Amino acid sequence: MITTTGLSKVYRSRGREVTALDGVDLHVREGEVYGVIGQSGAGKSSLIRCINLLERPTSGTVTVAGQDLTALAGRGPRATRELRRARSRIGMVFQHFNLLSSRTVRDNVELPLEILGWTGKERSRKALELLDLVGLADQAAAHPAQLSGGQKQRVGIARALAGDPEVLLSDEATSALDPETTRSILQLLRDLNRQLGLTVLLITHEMDVVKSVCDSAALMEKGRIVESGTVADLLATPGSELAAALFPVGGDASAEDRTVLDVTFHGEAATRPVISQLARTYNVDISILGAAIDTVGGLQVGRMRIELPGRYEENVVPIGFLREQGLQIDVVSAEPVPAGPVATGPVPAKEGAR
Repeated sequence: MITTTGLSKVYRSRGREVTALDGVDLHVREGEVYGVIGQSGAGKSSLIRCINLLERPTSGTVTVAGQDLTALAGRGPRATRELRRARSRIGMVFQHFNLLSSRTVRDNVELPLEILGWTGKERSRKALELLDLVGLADQAAAHPAQLSGGQKQRVGIARALAGDPEVLLSDEATSALDPETTRSILQLLRDLNRQLGLTVLLITHEMDVVKSVCDSAALMEKGRIVESGTVADLLATPGSELAAALFPVGGDASAEDRTVLDVTFHGEAATRPVISQLARTYNVDISILGAAIDTVGGLQVGRMRIELPGRYEENVVPIGFLREQGLQIDVVSAEPVPAGPVATGPVPAKEGAR
């Protein structure tokens, strides 16, 4: 549904050049909720503004719903008629709501429809339908100053849906909201994704956003995407930065002659007593250094850092047992680990995680 190829954006100011995007390749499938996460300055907002061509890319292409938007941009600073028509199928939700204080809630939702030339009666009907969809039917006559932050963002979402878009872009839409309101807005976006078949692209710096609603995710650093995939695949990828950030666990080895492992449970394995089975089967004393469990993309997922007595080469068989149970195993012990056994253990990590 959304594809960028070699997307670059260079800003020029006072003789200096700043590269915000550096050859970004991104693919968002139709009907999924996709999260792009990164720290401030990573290039996330530049990416989303280039996707709807509010910012013109320096190079590369942007394709939405099979249409190359960069080919519609033209050479001048103003958007062409074809680009404006294509943009009408892309909704945008902003961090700071961007509502007009002089207009009522209903009038704010009607604004895009005015631009599209709808009649007053058609605009009113559509706006009221959308306000009902986002749970604000009783606030149609209110003004933005009378609303809470969460209600303002719901108005912003309703306005973004006015043109019946196929794609909804969200630029840090929950970062100005408290945790409880954030959860309600994220649930609303997920509900709209399912009810309307919307493809949703979320820009965020909050891991909880990815954890709560995203089917797929990408990590951005210094204008590049350094890791991407479905959340399930990322959790099953050895050494994944995103997986570790979603479920941070800590704990250091109690002595040099110990093996420390990060164990990721998901799917059916998350509900089985695998660690206790390991202890009984191999008569091994296991120390739990840290643990976390949550629901990601509708799947129960957990991570645990455990310590086994003895060095790595003494624990190849117990580690193989864990992998055979469908667990993702990352060796984090400070002791040097031979390259061969890690790659060719009893059951390779990627196979065992499936």
